[in-house]
Amino acid sequence: MELRVERDALADAVVWTARSLPARPPMQVLLGLLLETSDNQLSVSGFDYEVSSQITVDAATAEDGRILVPGRLLSDIVRSLPAQPVDLRLEGTRVVLTCGAARFTLPTLPVEDYPALPPMPTTAGSLESDVFGAAVAQVALAAGRDDTLPVLTGVRIEIEGEQITLAATDRYRLAVRTLPWKPEHAGMSATALVPARTLADTAKALTNGPEVLLALSAGGAGDGMIGFEGGGRRTTSRLLEGEFPKYRSLLPSESSAVAELSTAPLVEAVKRVALVASRNAPVRLSFSADGMVLEAGGQDDAQASERIECGWEGEGMSIAFNPQYLLDGLGAVDSDVTTMSFTGPTRPAVLTGKRHSPEEPTHTADYRYLLMPVRLSG
Repeated sequence: MELRVERDALADAVVWTARSLPARPPMQVLLGLLLETSDNQLSVSGFDYEVSSQITVDAATAEDGRILVPGRLLSDIVRSLPAQPVDLRLEGTRVVLTCGAARFTLPTLPVEDYPALPPMPTTAGSLESDVFGAAVAQVALAAGRDDTLPVLTGVRIEIEGEQITLAATDRYRLAVRTLPWKPEHAGMSATALVPARTLADTAKALTNGPEVLLALSAGGAGDGMIGFEGGGRRTTSRLLEGEFPKYRSLLPSESSAVAELSTAPLVEAVKRVALVASRNAPVRLSFSADGMVLEAGGQDDAQASERIECGWEGEGMSIAFNPQYLLDGLGAVDSDVTTMSFTGPTRPAVLTGKRHSPEEPTHTADYRYLLMPVRLSG
């Protein structure tokens, strides 16, 4: 095997693929990246039996072949190379990498022991890559990180006709986003539970192309697979098993009070006031016709308060939230105005963007971030 490839193209391919390599693999060969050349193209792949990643870039191939090299070492090397073409060639059981005056010799891993990458499932449809990336980022932040509750570490994908709904929850907050897409078949209906970290990394990486292809397979128990492809990159992942919470029942259909606030000033105020909040302590929000007052701290500790202008519809009330969860929601709303809808001081609040009109129900928004309040003593 022998090839020449542009340094930036090689670095992009290797660094992206190496990110998904397992830290403690069941087999040493899974620490490797598979390099394959054919028809003046270089394919870089990684696989850990759960997630596969593959990217194809243009290369001048003098001799086709396939080799398995230590992935993280190769990633560190290519990131440090000068901006010159990179030559790779196999010499016996070692790979020689040359770039300008730099020369590296790497050992290879037994390529014959490397497992075959799973095939791409059947294409289900496509959607705009930037819209998909933004939607996944809005939702994945609410997924759980406790591996003892694997169902909550995933993002649920629901396909109904020409709409996709993404949902994630860690029991303290819930994020839901609905967006349009182009299904392969009219009237399509399907669901999938995808590991949130894999989905977030994949969606972010596929924004370099105009569209993302989504592919689904539904085999027997544990055989469900999802695939994404775009911009020369391809990822497959096994689906999570288990029943996702029936989250739609948590979203209120109406509200008893609504606040409208400028997002940027609110974010800065929450950050300032939260400086005096001890670990896991909430910030308190008090609403009235005069505006909103943010408070944090206790009688025996540092205290902070700040008044913010807001539009308020309803009776006066006070409610408290985890400040980081609140900031996550405000950042995800992606609007200069945030609408907060309430049904009571001990019930979840729903954050959405700006309403098109005061009469518009906030629950019709394409993005909703539901946040559980922290109970105030007394």
